Amino acid sequence: MKEIIIYGLGSIAELAKFYFDNDSDYKVVAFTVEKSYYDKAEFQGLPVVVFEELESIYPPSMCQLFIAISYTNMNKLRESKYLEGKQRGYKFANYISSKATVWTDKIGDNNFILEDNTLQPFTIIGNNNMIWSGNHIGHHGSIGNNNFISSHVVISGMVHIKNNCFLGVNSTLRNNITIADRTIIGAGAVILKSIGENEVYATRQTELFPKTSDQVKL
Repeated sequence: MKEIIIYGLGSIAELAKFYFDNDSDYKVVAFTVEKSYYDKAEFQGLPVVVFEELESIYPPSMCQLFIAISYTNMNKLRESKYLEGKQRGYKFANYISSKATVWTDKIGDNNFILEDNTLQPFTIIGNNNMIWSGNHIGHHGSIGNNNFISSHVVISGMVHIKNNCFLGVNSTLRNNITIADRTIIGAGAVILKSIGENEVYATRQTELFPKTSDQVKL
């Protein structure tokens, strides 16, 4: 089995280990975090290694990485650790649930695609995305990089989601639109037109209203 190191010590890292252990060809051998966050030598029965010293124990020739960080600061933390790992020569694992319906092979790396997702034909998935359970991603669309898609999101055909976006639970996107970089779409929102960068859309009763992301405290 291919060996991987999981970056992170939170609930997402714990969940990632569970999925990799029970539904993949990967074996998790350790966890890693920066020295400033290193407060335990073991997590989930495995060693914890200081990220700055990772190559000395688990070099890139020996294992792959997986960045298990949720939606934090517009996905920027997950993005920065992913890019740093790439620069240091590591390859990244995907977790794609065996219970997902996947009709595309155009999927990058460090993606977390959970159960009951449907990825229709001719869909393109970039790198470093978290796609939670039960979503529909329509045909001829694309998901860029560093996005977080919550559960039960309906993304219609020919929708293009750029980078560092967040889509809340039960949100719905009509067909043939583009969601620009760093967009936040709240739970239950219905999006019927393309959206510009750094905007936030949330529902308030039946009203849909935009704000810039710097007006919303995350």
